[in-house]
Amino acid sequence: MDIKEDFFNEIRNGNVSAVGKLLDTNAKLLETVDQRGSTPLILATYYGHVQIAELLLGKGAKIDSKDGSGNTALMGVCFKGFTNIAKLLIEAGANVNHINSMGATCLIYAATFNRMEIAQLLLEHGADKATKDARGSTALDHAKMQEAKAMIELLETKG
Repeated sequence: MDIKEDFFNEIRNGNVSAVGKLLDTNAKLLETVDQRGSTPLILATYYGHVQIAELLLGKGAKIDSKDGSGNTALMGVCFKGFTNIAKLLIEAGANVNHINSMGATCLIYAATFNRMEIAQLLLEHGADKATKDARGSTALDHAKMQEAKAMIELLETKG
């Protein structure tokens, strides 16, 4: 029986009590990574499990830990569109301007996937609109590529 694999499966399944019990048994699980390089916090937020994310943060999970591609938990929720978790992570101190291995930021993901509420939230918390990804595109460029009119307007007007 592999406790690490069990731990990550309980996170994927959203089993808060099992995750808590496993952490109580072995606190080192908090900063382990799965086969893709994801930390428990990244995995919990990617699957939209707010209670597990809160539990992990309460136990001291590093909020800006990166996965194998250099993405943080906040970047994942910007991609997935989980506004409630984005708020939780930002309020807990997540870096809104983290840049991954492809040069992308949270705002670039929010613009690319037309996540209006998350983009607004990121801008309110100091997201840099000028950052360019590895292809030289800003969040506004990505919004234009997607023909996302409201996102374009937000990125052009939000100061």
